[in-house]
Amino acid sequence: MANNKEIAENVLEEIGGRDNVIQVTHCMTRLRFNLKDQGIPDDEQVKKIPGVLGVARAGGQYQVIVGQNVPKVYEETCKIGGFEIKASIDENLDGPKEKLTLKKVGSNIMNYMAGCMTPLIPVLMAAGLFKALLSILGPDMTGILTAESSMYVLLDFLYDAGFYFLPVLVGYHAAIKLNVPGALGAYMGCILLAPDFMAMVSGGVPFTILGIPVIMNDYSQTVLPIMVSVAVMALIYKLIAKVMPDVLSTIFTPFLTMLVSAPIALVLLAPLGTIIGNTISGSLVLFSNATGFIGVAVLGAIWEFLVVTGMHLPIFMSFMLDYIETGYQSGAILGASCATWACFGVALGAFLRLHNKESKSMSLGFFVSGLVGGVTEPTLYGLCFKYRRCFLSLAIGGAIGGAYMGIFDVKAYVMASTNFLSVLSFTGGNTANLVHGVIALCLSLVAAAVATYFIGFSKEELAVQD
Repeated sequence: MANNKEIAENVLEEIGGRDNVIQVTHCMTRLRFNLKDQGIPDDEQVKKIPGVLGVARAGGQYQVIVGQNVPKVYEETCKIGGFEIKASIDENLDGPKEKLTLKKVGSNIMNYMAGCMTPLIPVLMAAGLFKALLSILGPDMTGILTAESSMYVLLDFLYDAGFYFLPVLVGYHAAIKLNVPGALGAYMGCILLAPDFMAMVSGGVPFTILGIPVIMNDYSQTVLPIMVSVAVMALIYKLIAKVMPDVLSTIFTPFLTMLVSAPIALVLLAPLGTIIGNTISGSLVLFSNATGFIGVAVLGAIWEFLVVTGMHLPIFMSFMLDYIETGYQSGAILGASCATWACFGVALGAFLRLHNKESKSMSLGFFVSGLVGGVTEPTLYGLCFKYRRCFLSLAIGGAIGGAYMGIFDVKAYVMASTNFLSVLSFTGGNTANLVHGVIALCLSLVAAAVATYFIGFSKEELAVQD
């Protein structure tokens, strides 16, 4: 059994000690250090530490892979180094500042999003498996449980809770990532989901703050609105904390932070993601109508990127109007199904390519959670954010399957599950429609798996698996 305290001590020593650490966090398998001097750690020496499986440098972080015992190693690291999750460690302001470029900005954004979502992988995995049980035991498959049975309803609760309250969970980790109290980030998520507010949204009741109208949106199952809101909230918190006397800070810094940031979030920040999403979705609808199979291929390539930002919901609803009128779905929206199966393929390709036992087990879990439960978030946040090349594999698989769908003008007549039962959506037309639909989904899965196997990981990322 690994000695977690010794691992923490040895890692801290090799990375330059606590004075070289700006911040330390962790995900499912890695300690993630933000260092003042990235040149101090010797990767090969760190790899030799008993209990360390490998190292990686990504998103401005120095990542030490220790496996499933990472929470215990993280706790020992914080004890030894005097680090607190909620407290920031002053950077060496005299050191050289990295030039801000578009690439750096993009990396910072991805790093922030990964920091918000990576800790939620256990929740997403658990919720996905509950949905898998629903699919297997429910009326769509074995029929062991009816939709009215108490067990079916319970499993549905357990699945919905994992996704409905995403703004609360993301808000907590977004705040932690930005070095402010996580509870305030969760509080901001709660504000976006407050029962009275949600009732006003459902009832179409207008609402104003200081005479300014609030755009009434449903923020459940979204991540971008809360990410933007917490980013600004953290800035306000730090500005207030800087001028607030210590004797008053405990009470008035959180109070004034939320008093200022909550109205800004409701009036401007949270609706911003929805407005951007609606603009993009409307453009994509027009694009798909004008470009035929190319539109299906493009949406298949980028759909999971839209899922990451929560912008897929308005796009889906736009196409739902057409489905209600015609009785079937066709065109670009079918690329979404191909993208989902491409996500299954990424997990399968990772399982076949990665060598580390834990990485293989995790990838297999993502594959099962996707294929059976129809949940792609674990693969997106557990693989694609860690190994950025997997995003390219995902796009390739979605595009190939989408192009095939468009060329053969496949139509979906049934609103089926997003798991393997999605093949049922192509029933209702002729046999050729069903056959071509199934082929398109399989093409997406196989193409993404092959692409992941061959180009999904860099040599450095594969080296740490050995």
